[in-house]
Amino acid sequence: MKLLTVFTPTYNRAYCLENCYQSLLNQSCKDFIWLIIDDGSSDHTKELVDKWMVEGLIEIRYHYQENQGMHGAHNTAYELITTELNVCIDSDDTMPRQAVKRIVEFWKKHGSDRYSGIIGLDSYHDQTVIGTELPKNLKSSTLYNLYYKYGGKGDKKLVYRTELTRLFPYPIINNERYVGLAYKYYMLDKQYEMLLLNEILCCVEYLPDGSSLNMINQYKNNPKGFAFYRKELMQLPFAGMSFKFRQAIHYVSSSFLSNNKRFLHETPNKALTMLAIPFGLLLYLFIQQKQGLLKLPKT
Repeated sequence: MKLLTVFTPTYNRAYCLENCYQSLLNQSCKDFIWLIIDDGSSDHTKELVDKWMVEGLIEIRYHYQENQGMHGAHNTAYELITTELNVCIDSDDTMPRQAVKRIVEFWKKHGSDRYSGIIGLDSYHDQTVIGTELPKNLKSSTLYNLYYKYGGKGDKKLVYRTELTRLFPYPIINNERYVGLAYKYYMLDKQYEMLLLNEILCCVEYLPDGSSLNMINQYKNNPKGFAFYRKELMQLPFAGMSFKFRQAIHYVSSSFLSNNKRFLHETPNKALTMLAIPFGLLLYLFIQQKQGLLKLPKT
């Protein structure tokens, strides 16, 4: 049985999916399955993937679903994956030639049920590492500690044990299409550390229609999903007070955006949320101004 599934959520990305495919064809190690979750595309994604499957150069599995957003595509992927490990490579990203080989070799040498997976590096296509490299004197860390204890910065590539990624599914919220993916990662941080692999596993391109460059729109259009995410992060037992306060500010802002009058009753930390109200209101006004929709929330 193959060890790794590379899964790619995609929505109307046929125009860039070819680059991802070519990078997988070029892998020096073919010990992986490529799982494509087509999240309701209306372009020629299916025809493109059908052609690649006929070619038979790598093992490809394809699943189509009605549009649920990135987190819904992740939910589906984790239910379908049959390999021990999985890694998400977005439709506009590519993998360096040795990436699969290094993941497989590294896990076979160091992996065990003590760890939830591997943290590797993301880079731009010119091989410039995004943010900081990983601490060279550490074998493992939680994702939270990597950023908030050891000073890590920038996106990292996460490889997880599949049996663990089925835990803590993302909620599907009517008329919304986004829940922060880090919710699951922080939940797993409660029990496991991740092995650190200080090598580039993914080359990233932030396209204009990508989630990263449209975060203001995501924030405005998915307030209930953001509120759920912030409430969960406010309850992390290992998080510092400044981290939790930032989550409370975002929770207040998202509650204003969704016109949730019960947000003080629903918060896991009433005192912190009350302190965050002035700052959350300012953030709400900023978001509305960015959207050209400035108006006070209903009371």
